[in-house]
Amino acid sequence: MPTLGVNIDHVATLRQARGGAEPDPILAAMLAQSAGAESIVAHLREDRRHIKERDLFLLKEVVKVKLNLEMSVQEDIVDIACKVKPEQATLVPEKRQELTTEGGLDVLSGFKKIKQVAARLRKNGICASIFIDPDIKQIAAARKTGVNMIELHTGSYSLAKSQDERDRYFQELVIAARYARANNLHVFAGHGLNYCNASRIAGIKEIEELNIGHSIVSRAVFVGMDQAVREMKALII
Repeated sequence: MPTLGVNIDHVATLRQARGGAEPDPILAAMLAQSAGAESIVAHLREDRRHIKERDLFLLKEVVKVKLNLEMSVQEDIVDIACKVKPEQATLVPEKRQELTTEGGLDVLSGFKKIKQVAARLRKNGICASIFIDPDIKQIAAARKTGVNMIELHTGSYSLAKSQDERDRYFQELVIAARYARANNLHVFAGHGLNYCNASRIAGIKEIEELNIGHSIVSRAVFVGMDQAVREMKALII
């Protein structure tokens, strides 16, 4: 069964709605950790719309499970990552106008820069991963950057309008995960996963970790972070 990474970005989104100190994403991370999350995920965006640098340094101090920093390849963000030194950094695409990440990083077009950033992260003791679409060419390019792990974008599967469409995207993920694992890459998955669709992805044996944020934080509004994480853990076993 895959492990669970809990993304706490949207706890910080709620905090920033009033510009105060509550709710505290650090406390959310601690609660998720105590409920069984094996990883805490946070995305430091270039516009700092939710997670701030201070959050990252505090998370690094208090989180005992893996800290996974989602980040662009921009130089100032890479500089911060190398100071924080999370256990893992996942390179993701980023557009200022998007509400959330809209797709995987295009490794083919940005190969040189991505390879340089991945090498710098590894030099600083940070495991580098790349968030990509379930596309064989992208996976092959990711492997050539020197990373040994990828995260497959599950957005198309999650947003499918019909069962036939959902089944087609699911098969794409199965094929991609098998190809990646056969090429000695560790395989994670995430984006848009929720309490209704995550268990099927968890059944793909090559996938080692699911990273889920918005649906867990949304559920936590009603039942609390501890129960929300425990419910998701039970679904992906």
